[in-house]
Amino acid sequence: MTEQENLEATQTEKSSAAAPSRSIWSGSITIGLVNVPVKLYSMIYDKGVAFHFLHKKDGHPLKYVKMCTKDDQIVPWNEVVRGYEVAKNEYITFEKAELDAVRPESDKRIRISKFVDYFSVDPIYFDRTYALLPDKSKDAYSLLLKALEKTNKAGAARITLRTKEYPALLHTYKGALVLTTLRYAYDVVDPRDFEKLGKLPEPEKSELDLAVKIVKDLSGDFDIAEFEDTYMQRVQKLVEQKMKGEKITVEKAPEGEAKNLMVALRETLKQLEKK
Repeated sequence: MTEQENLEATQTEKSSAAAPSRSIWSGSITIGLVNVPVKLYSMIYDKGVAFHFLHKKDGHPLKYVKMCTKDDQIVPWNEVVRGYEVAKNEYITFEKAELDAVRPESDKRIRISKFVDYFSVDPIYFDRTYALLPDKSKDAYSLLLKALEKTNKAGAARITLRTKEYPALLHTYKGALVLTTLRYAYDVVDPRDFEKLGKLPEPEKSELDLAVKIVKDLSGDFDIAEFEDTYMQRVQKLVEQKMKGEKITVEKAPEGEAKNLMVALRETLKQLEKK
């Protein structure tokens, strides 16, 4: 799939921040013999402007087909199989039924193996967070919620969503239970394995002192509301201009001036002192 096809296939869904009414999974949290019935809801939504690829000549949407690279023929879906590349241009093929047979079966349980300190889990492993809401009875749900809040603990868990098994973290957020799926350890690259990192030089004391002062002067409380998707805002503005028939002018962003590190540090510090 080309980069353009991939963009088409992963268009960002337009959505509001309103809570969804439909759950994507239902089951129970299992701790030993204790079962807490819950339903899983999406709570992460990517807002964006959706684009479609069109034929420039007539403005009609494009569609993508499966084309065989050997005979340049369109291949119907009933002739498509999955292949695993074992060597360059050499594949072993699998039927859908063969792969379905080894997929994990969802037993509709979030199995808690142990409780851990939430902050002991490196955020690099965090994948996606879902809201867990009570199903049928709220008593057991409320009890587990209060116990986790009181102990500041999170449950190390495992869940099967659709056809994939995930490690997960059961924790609390704003008066509710939430589940954060995690990446496996082998899916995350250790930055020390990048040759580009290599051995880093020790900074000069004067440079480090200035850098530390800048960090301290810029220190404050984190507020996610301070961040906005300015690219999306600019794209929406372009859409509005296009709808009004206005002419679009493209301005090239000015290039930053390359400066000596020490000079840049001092100038940054001066700018902070003026604020």
